[in-house]
Amino acid sequence: MARALLLENPHLNADPVFASAGVEVVRHPGALDEDELIAALDGIDILGIRSTTRVTERVLAAHPGLLAIGAFCIGTNQIDLKAAARRGVAVFNAPFSNTRSVVELAVAEIIALTRRLTVRDKSLHAGVWDKSATGSHEVRGRTLGIVGYGNIGTQLSVVAEALGMRVVFYDTAEKLALGNAQRMGSLAELLAVADIVTLHVDGREGNAGMFTREQFEQMKHGAAFLNLSRGFLVDYAVLREKILDGSVSGAAVDVFPDEPRRTGDAFDSELRGLPNVILTPHVGGSTQEAQENIGHFVSGKLTKYLQAASTDLSVNLPRLSLEPSEAARYRVAFVHRNTPGVLALVNQTFAEHGANIEGQILGTRGEIGYVVTDIGSELPREAVEAVRQMEDTLRLRVMTRPDAD
Repeated sequence: MARALLLENPHLNADPVFASAGVEVVRHPGALDEDELIAALDGIDILGIRSTTRVTERVLAAHPGLLAIGAFCIGTNQIDLKAAARRGVAVFNAPFSNTRSVVELAVAEIIALTRRLTVRDKSLHAGVWDKSATGSHEVRGRTLGIVGYGNIGTQLSVVAEALGMRVVFYDTAEKLALGNAQRMGSLAELLAVADIVTLHVDGREGNAGMFTREQFEQMKHGAAFLNLSRGFLVDYAVLREKILDGSVSGAAVDVFPDEPRRTGDAFDSELRGLPNVILTPHVGGSTQEAQENIGHFVSGKLTKYLQAASTDLSVNLPRLSLEPSEAARYRVAFVHRNTPGVLALVNQTFAEHGANIEGQILGTRGEIGYVVTDIGSELPREAVEAVRQMEDTLRLRVMTRPDAD
């Protein structure tokens, strides 16, 4: 029986999906550090994490039998994707499942910052009646600048327009503007006109440190700032300065460069205690609806990979899904270095050992190639071992149909 280790409390609806595929689930409520994770992965075939646990090259090297990793969240920057691909470990995430939850939190915070609700709330809790319109505005008619126009950015764009906001966006890739949203030619152009700036970019290495003193000083005076994306994007020490001198009217931050690994752990940030600043503990996607969707989606991708070698929506391997052939008795999943002639050599090896190919699909992604082959005849052990020993082989798996001898 295959075993899955789930860390950081993915939704419990993942468990019956694994059980239906014959996978035993082991759970641990918090994140693990590198040494703890290496120890915990003994005998584990599938690893499930959220945003805090780091899966490094050292972890992967210590467990060559690990088949797949599921990130029960959007981001995958906590996983060394290249190292995983080089070892034939498929990685899956949930790119769409919590989009609405993040968007709704962003909208709530945009309104709260624009109306300075945190300041009013704090005054009343302190016993002071401060009824004033000073510094409070409607969001209608104000300009929202969205940095990163992907799944979250585009949906936020639509909702913001429904509230009567003008939307401008900037993305390094060509993106279709939805509704009346206007694409800006540069980040600086967006910052010059936006009353609220919100970040929704991915966690690729090139985005680290993208928002520093230079960008804050390009912002419109008195604009508000949101980061519900990645903690390492922003220089929060500079943000603190800008809030204290009034250049930035308020901020909402959901992600931090260093986050506690477990609920209840101590937290500190230079942004604590500042006026009109909303701090949340990385809960952009933490709604019951989102977590249910993520639990079902990611566990489904992992079990489909385990049972049928499907890499549909994998973030690090070529994306393939081969429809099963009725005549197939075996399915061979072959991850290899993307070098010329590998597929021909594999097929020649099968043919020389009398294995009949019923169906096959090949895909490549950078330096990695992936082939899924259905065999309709006996599959001699010698053929499998010959392919396994090929110089470019990274991982070879053989799946047997339940009704095969």
